Amino acid sequence: NGSIGTVDVTYPSFPIFFKYNTELAKALMNHIFHYSESGRWIKPFPAHDVGTYPLANGQTYPHDMPVEEAGNMLIGAAAVCAYEDSPAYAREHWDVMTTWVDYLCQFGLDPENQLCTDDFAGHFAHNANLSVKAIVGIAAYARMADMLGHGESSQKYMDIARDLAAQWKEMAADTDHYKLTFDREGTWSQKYNLVWDKILDYNVFDADIAPTEVAYYLTKQNDYGLPLDCRRAYTKADWIVWSATMAESQEDFEALVKPVHRFMNETVDRIPMSDWYNTDSKHHVAFRARSVVGGYYIKLLSESMK
Repeated sequence: NGSIGTVDVTYPSFPIFFKYNTELAKALMNHIFHYSESGRWIKPFPAHDVGTYPLANGQTYPHDMPVEEAGNMLIGAAAVCAYEDSPAYAREHWDVMTTWVDYLCQFGLDPENQLCTDDFAGHFAHNANLSVKAIVGIAAYARMADMLGHGESSQKYMDIARDLAAQWKEMAADTDHYKLTFDREGTWSQKYNLVWDKILDYNVFDADIAPTEVAYYLTKQNDYGLPLDCRRAYTKADWIVWSATMAESQEDFEALVKPVHRFMNETVDRIPMSDWYNTDSKHHVAFRARSVVGGYYIKLLSESMK
């Protein structure tokens, strides 16, 4: 459970379990599939949660995360199919996933004003990192379609993903890096969602994008790590490790991760490990002992996929 009091659709660390326990991964997604397929949730994207513990009687969180959760569910289902070497899970939920992918095709490239998983940062539109998740989600659907023998559909959606990725590169480019939002020059953010294009071997984004971002990140670090984006000095430690995993060299990976290790050693807050902390001080912001810290192991997953 990635939040206090709600059952999250897909907390960010859960793909780490795929390689070793796809049944657990499916258990974490099944309730969202069932909620949509029951007809009680009628929006063209997944719910953020299914209720407040212990009652799974409808979304409690007051705001939707349309692109975020649609991308999460498609990428998660595709990862299950990849690790099981079987499209069976996709076949069970194909109709609702087709609704979700069509939503991403229409609205994912340039998301409207909405939340992403970094909801503490508030609503904002034209989120370049959120757009990455949408595009990788479309590619995930295309890969599942291929496994199901839907060749024409697979080609259609993979072509869409590649076309949108090319548009993304042009829209997000800002000299030596890529923007926080498409409409704001001189901004930047961690594009941690790119890591799934690498791990799942979709390669819909040009190969030079991630190295360009990593090189820029190395110029933006504070004493205790890389900020989440240009707006504030705070960060999410799990996202730093995801961004570091995009690095081509072990040296760059370690250069991004070591400040996180330094914070955990030097913080004066005597609490269980926090994933949301300040990169320019020894203090956390909020969150403690959350399951998202499982995302720290994403490098191991990436290495195992080689």
